[in-house]
Amino acid sequence: MKNVLTFGELLIRLHAASGNFIAEEENPVVNVFPGGSEANVAVALSQLQIPVSYYTAIPDNAITQSIVAVLERNNIDTSKILFKDGRLGAYYLLSANGLTSGDVIYDRAYSSFSSVTVADIDWDTLFTGCSWFHWTALTPALSEPMAQLMKEALLQAEKRDLVISVDLNYRSRLWQYGKAPLEVMPELIKCCDVIMGNIWAANKMLGTSIDESLNRQTSKEDYVAFANNVAKEIFSLFPKCRHIANTFRFMDSPQHNLLYGTYHTPYGNHVSETLETDILIDRIGSGDAFMAGLISGIYKGDEPQKIIDTATATGFKKLFIKGDFLNIKQ
Repeated sequence: MKNVLTFGELLIRLHAASGNFIAEEENPVVNVFPGGSEANVAVALSQLQIPVSYYTAIPDNAITQSIVAVLERNNIDTSKILFKDGRLGAYYLLSANGLTSGDVIYDRAYSSFSSVTVADIDWDTLFTGCSWFHWTALTPALSEPMAQLMKEALLQAEKRDLVISVDLNYRSRLWQYGKAPLEVMPELIKCCDVIMGNIWAANKMLGTSIDESLNRQTSKEDYVAFANNVAKEIFSLFPKCRHIANTFRFMDSPQHNLLYGTYHTPYGNHVSETLETDILIDRIGSGDAFMAGLISGIYKGDEPQKIIDTATATGFKKLFIKGDFLNIKQ
């Protein structure tokens, strides 16, 4: 079986246990976790028994070596990782258990990954043993050179007939170099076979329709109907795409999460059951776990309903696991 290759920046998360980095107690605790969307997907895929490789660029030091060891213990092929001068990117999580508005501070400038150029990559070596290439919108959000690197990577993957998947992660704080997502993303998405995100990210990045009246009180039936129409738009705009998935995630309190997903092909639309909890551990990485479940189902050739059920269940499982990485055994 050939590997799924995930491509993107390895990060560390610094997370104050109290939610406050300015110490007011005598012995403050800051937890540190390895992460980054593409690394999260790689770990989750391995947990789902899918062979996986991971590409990133990192400095060679004790911290990165320990993270690489974690990846290898998760049966991820790390041989494609580039060790390069610079620093390891980081982000600071300010909330107790995951993302809400204003709860993340990124610290990614001048990282090893941000300085990667086309000249640093041997494309034949990178794609050896791989049949699938996964990337996210986080990479072209970093800078114009990163967007150009991503374009070349996609053209090289397409040239080799790899299945290409993307997660439309939208982070407004990352798009700071003078270009809006709509100026960058459509050209990259043309290469993709699998698109995952949500109806709001698709609007921001692909220019699809959005209804500003949609909100927390909107029924699941209405959301699903709207997602079906957006999928038709995406299939029309991007003819290479054959698989689309959306997450619908709602949070009514710090401990609450409601999740369901939709999956679309040119032949039909499918929706998962609704999964809900009022007791969760960590929201970070749940979307990446959903992405891994989606890739896993398509990779295995599962039936459409099983694909979306697996993706949703995997994303929901991550809510109860501390850190960025999925651990299916927990």
